[in-house]
Amino acid sequence: MKSTTRALKEWNVVVNALEGGKTIMLLRKGGLREEAGHFHVPDKQVLLYPTFEHQQPDLLKPDFASQVKTVESGWHPQTIRIGSWAQITDVLLVAWEPAIAAVFSYHIWNEKFVSDRINWKRTQPIYILLLRTYQLATAPEIPYIVQYGGCRSWIDLAAPVSLEGSVPVLSEKEYIKQSMEIRNLIANG
Repeated sequence: MKSTTRALKEWNVVVNALEGGKTIMLLRKGGLREEAGHFHVPDKQVLLYPTFEHQQPDLLKPDFASQVKTVESGWHPQTIRIGSWAQITDVLLVAWEPAIAAVFSYHIWNEKFVSDRINWKRTQPIYILLLRTYQLATAPEIPYIVQYGGCRSWIDLAAPVSLEGSVPVLSEKEYIKQSMEIRNLIANG
């Protein structure tokens, strides 16, 4: 794929952690406006769209809580920097709390966030996504439009973003090591 418009929305602080190699994992149950009311992964190659909606420092581990930035409008800046894309290599549905607890050191959220995720829509599992993140060769600044807003995980940008010349954040060896560790912890949780 040379370019794409498909993007996964995630808190700005989380996108920064993915781009910085601080995590390869997301915990999702989806937004309030998901198709059919359930989270799903329609595409495995996605741009990472940093959102400022709903960022809450009190739901992050201390090292990341201090990195939450606000924007003038409170919800979104007038332009959004798209600096990365990801290959979603694994989609793991986990409903067993010990398995979720076992991977605590691999993500940036705190115990309150994890507990809230488990308890929200209690009958639905948590989706653990493992992402191999790539820095874009050129990070475009795109204008915010109202269609990008709201509580949804997936959006299509108005114009495609080139993936050519992207560089992986982690080496293949390091990514495989971390993803295997996470899979093993979940399996043995």
